[in-house]
Amino acid sequence: MKTDRLFKDNVYLKETQASVTSVSQRNGKTLITLDKTIFFPTGGGQSCDLGQIGKFQVEDVYEYEDEIYHQVDCDPCSLQPGLSVDLKIDWQRRFDNMQRHCGEHILSGIFYREFGGVNRGFHMGDQYMTIDISLEEDPKFTKITWEMAKLAELEANRVIWNDLPVISRHFETKKDAQGLPLRKALAIEKDITIVCVGSTDKPADCVACCGTHPSSAGQVGLVKLYKVESNKGMFRIYFDAGQRAFEKMSRQYDTMTQLSNSLSAGDDDIMEKFKSQQEKNREARTQLHLLKKEVIAREVSSMASSFESREFQDASAEGKLPVRKYSLLSQEDLTAIARDVSPYIPKLLFLIHEPSNTVFLCSSEEGSIDCGRLVRENVSIYGGKGGGSKMLARAIFSKYEYIAVFIDLIEKHLR
Repeated sequence: MKTDRLFKDNVYLKETQASVTSVSQRNGKTLITLDKTIFFPTGGGQSCDLGQIGKFQVEDVYEYEDEIYHQVDCDPCSLQPGLSVDLKIDWQRRFDNMQRHCGEHILSGIFYREFGGVNRGFHMGDQYMTIDISLEEDPKFTKITWEMAKLAELEANRVIWNDLPVISRHFETKKDAQGLPLRKALAIEKDITIVCVGSTDKPADCVACCGTHPSSAGQVGLVKLYKVESNKGMFRIYFDAGQRAFEKMSRQYDTMTQLSNSLSAGDDDIMEKFKSQQEKNREARTQLHLLKKEVIAREVSSMASSFESREFQDASAEGKLPVRKYSLLSQEDLTAIARDVSPYIPKLLFLIHEPSNTVFLCSSEEGSIDCGRLVRENVSIYGGKGGGSKMLARAIFSKYEYIAVFIDLIEKHLR
């Protein structure tokens, strides 16, 4: 028995009663069919309705072999064929889909009317929607620029502001549906629904569609474009409509307000002040880079000289190894120091990065000490972790005091 699709005649019907016609299991999921339903199944690029059947949550709705299956959270299931149940859809989800799907219709119709662009693909995602427009009806247009997209956005919103009627017409056969000003040729032969925005004499859009839509364009509220990009010989338009578009624009406006306040800027000069701040940041980063290079060079020179001093020789004779501590330089800076000072290291050098409780073990290329092996064999004794190569390795500890005992262990190991 084919389910009576009540949503085709009344998309605003939120609750009703129906009779269960079958209960089955498929892939461990409970599926039921009904004599009638208000639940729209996934199709036409639109996600399905969710809600409740009786006391059970509807997890999925889909169509298979001309029948609508409702997947319910019902295990073990008390629903039985012939049982009368209450149906209730998640109206917020339904209306969100209605706004977005109708917004897609309007925008696609405008691209067709203004530029001869045919919608060859449609996707409703969580963060945005996309349509793939193929410029094939008007040879004057070979690409969609951002200016063209903005014009389409404006015209789509004019349709919304004029609150044009949105009328769904149902036809048994393809022949019955002929004569309407469709922007895309019919690809199905029977059970056809044509959605028309505006009058059939001069519609904003007219196309076959099985989805749900509001009764007037004004209920869409808003269409907002985000991006245009080339895609497989077509142009992919990123956009959204309805409450989702409004909420995203509100978040972005709040962000712009915070940015304006932080830059002491207004709407007219925020970009100028932002670019000025970026330039100052670039100059600061360049200056910092040069200063770090100078510091690194001086550190390398200082250590190279110290390795030749009598004080270092005496300490080395007692088994003490050189240690340098840093709190302002980054770990990448210490890596650069280790690389440049390597030729001068007589045995082993420790560089401590204090903010991260990390100690670098550095040796020369000619040296016989394997830094990576020393770390791997000893770091876990103090709950640390790390590793590295023969000439450069690092050990990371949870507490700073572990570094001293680790270095002491390495010194005793090398004596």
